[in-house]
Amino acid sequence: MQPQSIRSRALLTGTVAVALAVTLAGCGSTSSTGADGTAKGGPSAGGAAGGPGTPSAPPTTTAPPKPTKVLMPTGPAAVFGKARDTAAGQIMMTTLAGPKSGVSGKVWVWLPPEYNDPKFAGTGFPVLTLFAGGQSAGYNTWTDNQLPIQEADAELSRQGKAHPFIMIMPVQNLDSNEAKALECSDIPGQPRIGTWMAEDIPDFVRANFRTLKGRDGWGLMGASTGAFCSAKLALQHPDKFKAAVPIDGYFNPDSPLWKGHDADRLANSPDVLVAQGKADVRMLATAGGANGYEMKLVKEWVAKAAAPLKVEYFEQPGGKHLTTDFKKMIPDTLQWLSKNLAGPEAD
Repeated sequence: MQPQSIRSRALLTGTVAVALAVTLAGCGSTSSTGADGTAKGGPSAGGAAGGPGTPSAPPTTTAPPKPTKVLMPTGPAAVFGKARDTAAGQIMMTTLAGPKSGVSGKVWVWLPPEYNDPKFAGTGFPVLTLFAGGQSAGYNTWTDNQLPIQEADAELSRQGKAHPFIMIMPVQNLDSNEAKALECSDIPGQPRIGTWMAEDIPDFVRANFRTLKGRDGWGLMGASTGAFCSAKLALQHPDKFKAAVPIDGYFNPDSPLWKGHDADRLANSPDVLVAQGKADVRMLATAGGANGYEMKLVKEWVAKAAAPLKVEYFEQPGGKHLTTDFKKMIPDTLQWLSKNLAGPEAD
């Protein structure tokens, strides 16, 4: 188990999180042959070239379809209720019954003001999934006014300093008892929350909202327990996520539910995954400067990072493992994510 100082405080505080930016680009190529394999402008497969005085047909060219950057909603549409209003717009909530995982849990969604502006009707937006601290069973502190990340993003977007992100805020556990912590993983014999987070939630987002094709517009951020989740999911699924910001996290799975399943536990350990050299993702790992244990833990983890993984370390001067200090890092983490993730795109 993690030292009580970190985990117990995580239950009393919220989470903050983080992560990404690479710009998508595509260009088509032009084939020099026709559909039948004949060089364009030459004789057809079944006839000879026309003789003198016989006009020849102009060569035909078929331009390849232009690659698209935007993924329009695929459906089916979910039913949302209003969770609360913020100064930057409404936070919505729905219950997602994951078809791949079999897990059913609450998910909160915030759309940036640009999303519903007619000028952006054909624009796809980057997605930031936020994980809370503590047990996060039935709640997510990123939806709460203690961590006003939505207002911060709207203001930074107006200033041209951050992307307008679609924000997705799921629960992390189905029971408030810490002895039943699922650690964002498919623990044998337990609800498959890892599949719900890595498969069902992205599918749900693509079904309902205009997003960007590929992984370059997908980031993760979380504080404390949520930091563990953001780091783990990015390392396990680099095909789905480009960047992550684990804020003041721990990296060694310690739920009692892993008992008897140590091989599975290690396969879901950010402490192991960080050194494997399999994840081409970018991370910003933070620690509070007033917490010596936390600084040592995070620095040692960052030092294990193996290419192509890139992990930057940030130490918050005088920072403690508290929601009030997580809040102070919101502007910097959003700007870091915006530099490491693709921004809004239109075809």
